[in-house]
Amino acid sequence: MAVSLAPAQTMTVEPIANPAGKGSLQPNWSASASGVLLVSWTEKLADGTYALRFATRHGSTWSEPQTVATHRHFFRHPAELPEVITLSDKTMLAHWVETPEAGSDAEFVYVSASRDGLHWSIPAMANKDHSQVEHGLASMVESGNGEASLTWLQALKGEDGPVSLMRSVIGEDGKASKEEALDADVCACCPTSIVRTSRGLLVAYRDHTPADIRDISTIRFEGGRWLPSKTLNADNWKLNACPVNAAAAAAKGDHVAISWFTGAGSTPHVQVVFSTDGGTTFTKPVLVSTGHALGYTSIALDDQNGAYVSWLEQGANSTRVLVRHITAAESTGPVLEVDHGARQAIGYPRLIHTGGETWIAWGSPTASKIQTARLK
Repeated sequence: MAVSLAPAQTMTVEPIANPAGKGSLQPNWSASASGVLLVSWTEKLADGTYALRFATRHGSTWSEPQTVATHRHFFRHPAELPEVITLSDKTMLAHWVETPEAGSDAEFVYVSASRDGLHWSIPAMANKDHSQVEHGLASMVESGNGEASLTWLQALKGEDGPVSLMRSVIGEDGKASKEEALDADVCACCPTSIVRTSRGLLVAYRDHTPADIRDISTIRFEGGRWLPSKTLNADNWKLNACPVNAAAAAAKGDHVAISWFTGAGSTPHVQVVFSTDGGTTFTKPVLVSTGHALGYTSIALDDQNGAYVSWLEQGANSTRVLVRHITAAESTGPVLEVDHGARQAIGYPRLIHTGGETWIAWGSPTASKIQTARLK
């Protein structure tokens, strides 16, 4: 396939109202095999508890919100994003993280399934270990007929001990049928990102060495086995702490793009790489950010295999939500500001491209609900 040499796109932001209620947090996207857009979020109820909800978009309208789970102890950290996905057989799977007690370090990953989006199975814990330690920072993708792969982190010895990258196979019944460790020493509190390519699965995550180097690595599942992990780029970011700031991956066929934040060098920055062979090899990094980046990046591949990348950047008096388009030929477009305001209120913005449209979701610094917009 020939690489598009079209220039990177100039964008505008078109705010689109969504059906999330007041007090909504943690927006996330997914799309069905037919391209139907789905947005999910957690929402505060009248009694002060929270529910995980979602809505789908058909044409120019949203469906009525549906509830996956309610009155659960959702962990409402910006990096611990719940997710609702639709498998090719139309089974729906959802995952989220719970903290059973206030002040506890314990976190557990839960999964639920549905055939119609209305009736959901009793939430089941995805992690086999039930000790009071951290299990979280999960991401999920369809990985076979009637099943999905869930990647997450497990800290059996706390954040100071080696933390493992784990994978669970989730069936259409919403239960874990298999669990395996993929990497025995990773960064303790950085989100995972799993995608499916034409060749298999690819996971992007922040790795860790005994010397406290915290660069991004990838690991691939091809031909029925996991291949050795590879460092995506030798940033050599040495940090004696966990930045809660990892990589985002997107895939379509053999095309993969990964964006990530690093504090290495003179200025913290966000960069992106591309692959045309399912993540076997990648291009050299392309610098995306232009100022003092805070990271928290998201990525979406467009129909020409270019990428939309979002990130947060430190402004003069507030945090800025920024987006930039990069073509498959690595031509960078102008930087677009989507919003600005208080860092905690913005959360972890998320991008998706489906049905020829690109969308972004984030937490509003001024309104008490999630915001969604189409990039045009």
